[in-house]
Amino acid sequence: MVAGDQPATMLTVKKRFMYKSFTKIAFLLIGILACLSAYSQQDVQFSQYMFNGLYINPAYAGYREQWNVNVFYRTQWAGFPGAPKTFSAAADGTVNDGRVGLGLQVINDKLGAQNTTALYGSYAYRIPMDETGERTLAFGIGAGFMQQRLDMAALDPATQNDPFLMNAKKTAFMPDARVGVFYNSERIYAGVSADNLITNTFQKGDGLKTYLPLKPHLYFTMGGLMPLSEEVLLKPTLLVKEDFAGPTSLDLGAFFLFSEKIWLGGSYRTAILNKSNIDNSVKKAGAIVGMMEVFVNSKLRIGYAYDQTVNSTGATSYTTHEASLSYFFNSRKARMLSPRYF
Repeated sequence: MVAGDQPATMLTVKKRFMYKSFTKIAFLLIGILACLSAYSQQDVQFSQYMFNGLYINPAYAGYREQWNVNVFYRTQWAGFPGAPKTFSAAADGTVNDGRVGLGLQVINDKLGAQNTTALYGSYAYRIPMDETGERTLAFGIGAGFMQQRLDMAALDPATQNDPFLMNAKKTAFMPDARVGVFYNSERIYAGVSADNLITNTFQKGDGLKTYLPLKPHLYFTMGGLMPLSEEVLLKPTLLVKEDFAGPTSLDLGAFFLFSEKIWLGGSYRTAILNKSNIDNSVKKAGAIVGMMEVFVNSKLRIGYAYDQTVNSTGATSYTTHEASLSYFFNSRKARMLSPRYF
């Protein structure tokens, strides 16, 4: 080895070590969660998750390399009594010359008699994988608190007389933790994350634990960006969500960006890998989603998603609407040539 080869050699060794660390941690997350017990309910679901990954992965914090605020409001199966209604707001950005990502988010989810409010802070350590900083590997952790409430007045009168439920605690306040890994370049991204890691340990009161169980969830995301012409880009996306109780959820999407101003596309959500405790005669959930994202200017983006259930159940009579609003604070230090694409 000559003297001039040493920096390049050291960089290669460093890259290999980072890739190996990423693989080990990803498999470790999957292995830990696979050993945890089942019987849980799904986390909050957003159709526009691919436009702000912080909601499912703390390692996403700081990806855009500019501070931004994102707001979601989702009303699922509009018109159906007790249908889910969800509001969420998040902000994230970078400090320490882009090496550290910070994020904060608040979520309120109401489903029938259940009302859950959560607050999370996220920290991501971002490791450049090349000299330009266009490829980054981030390791993230998140911590916060969750409050569960059970509104007895919203229950059926017959259910309100259940002695087990009447004697149960109606409000619970508990800590929560999240972990994640996120890799991105200008053209691709991939991430694995998990949440609800410690809530079950602190979930006291047999009533809430039985009716509103909290168990770990595992997420895997992947996507890319392919130029079709000078004015049109294609963005395929994939999301796999596992709660170790119900069927595994698969979300496949494709979006077209026109003149860097308008996203148009959609996704198909379905259930796969049915669990042994679910009767095969039960129809799998499925939905078709249409989406639009509009860049009003360099700082403001507005989005809308329309979901239609397609599994021939009663839910097909009701539609789902989801609106989003994003505001970006321009940063001269942002290294990504197109940070808003993911």
